[in-house]
Amino acid sequence: MEHNIAIGLDIGTTKIVAMIGRKNDYGKVEILGIGRSKSLGVHRGVVNNITQTIQSIQAAVQEAEAASQLKIEEVTVGIAGQHIRSLQHSDYITRPDSEVVIDEADIVRLINQVHKLVMLPGEEIIHVLPQEYKVDGQPEIKEPIGMYGGRLEANFHVVVGQVSSIRNIGRCVKSSGLTLEGITLEPLASANAVLSQEEKEAGVALIDIGGGTTDLAVFKDGIIRHTAVIPFGGNVITEDIKEGCSIIEKQAELLKIKFGSAWPGENKDNEIVSIPGLRGREPKEITLKNLSKIIHARVVEIVEQVYVEIKNYGHEEQKKKLIAGIVLTGGGAQLKHLKQLVEYITGMDTRIGYPNEHLAGDSDDEVTSPLYATAVGLVMDGLKRQERKQVETAAEIAEEENPEAAEDTPIENNQQTPQPKPERRSFLDKLTERVKDFLDNAE
Repeated sequence: MEHNIAIGLDIGTTKIVAMIGRKNDYGKVEILGIGRSKSLGVHRGVVNNITQTIQSIQAAVQEAEAASQLKIEEVTVGIAGQHIRSLQHSDYITRPDSEVVIDEADIVRLINQVHKLVMLPGEEIIHVLPQEYKVDGQPEIKEPIGMYGGRLEANFHVVVGQVSSIRNIGRCVKSSGLTLEGITLEPLASANAVLSQEEKEAGVALIDIGGGTTDLAVFKDGIIRHTAVIPFGGNVITEDIKEGCSIIEKQAELLKIKFGSAWPGENKDNEIVSIPGLRGREPKEITLKNLSKIIHARVVEIVEQVYVEIKNYGHEEQKKKLIAGIVLTGGGAQLKHLKQLVEYITGMDTRIGYPNEHLAGDSDDEVTSPLYATAVGLVMDGLKRQERKQVETAAEIAEEENPEAAEDTPIENNQQTPQPKPERRSFLDKLTERVKDFLDNAE
């Protein structure tokens, strides 16, 4: 596998997408191939049939391989699903010597302490995201490294999930003949693909409406502040149409895509769609007004639940206000008039998020659809992970070649350029390793 190529695997409820991308000379992501298959065996973001999921993954991977003429071995996988929840937690450590400046090791010690939190049976911490630090009671410190202090505290945003669900995803990936390169939380991946840095600073809520779940990620001051997974998505809208109009699912899905609207006032009273009946039965006539009433009722319910989560984060406090409003992405964001409805319910500015923020200029329209936001984000995440590995390897090689310079010599005497500092390993990297170990030992 070439070095600067990464593969994102988005295992969703309605579709599985394998996407191959690489960084071009301008630092943008170029998509080399996409494969998608119908997702069988995933319900509300959670794998419930391993065999079917493996077949779907293999189908998507083969299609991506054919499109790009490359062989896929390692993938970055997204996790979402109704079992994900998040909580706020604050913790502190007392340092043995306040005369020494705070360094990386102290922060790692503090983060490791959060992992001792007692969870419900079967749950495990997926992400520990430090919000802001306090040093000796001095609040609102973004980066404490290099400061003096005896007591280091931090507020954390902790994301928790069911370890069995994560292992099942790992199992599917491994049984499809792939290596698990990394695991990422899907709302984070989508956010990386569609949000700009300015939006994250100003405060923004990303709503990713998938087939089985709706994911929410709230950013403010450039830091992720809140995440939530709501166990409804586009599929429940299709279900409602199916029940409400007594038609089969395939027809309901087509109706939703072609004629669906989230705003009931739009359609004239006399607009009617005729749907062929099943084998020898009369065709059914459905008024578009009724169709949009059904969709409207369910979309309002989803949006209101998301809005409750945005309020839980504290959007109504002046300091936590989300100035950039809401960004909608995911397949469900393609529903007509959804933007207007969300603005109406929440009173917040809304736009549809297309994952073209970081893509090369000549990407075809298909890739920049909100449908592929998560997959693009996973590719970006995989590329970032590779860069980090390269930096770490470079630092190790430099140390081996020149062990004296690696010791603490004052910079004046040692005019070498300082080595790039390897980024702190995110907890997801450790989680990936644990899932890999588990799978290796479980065989």
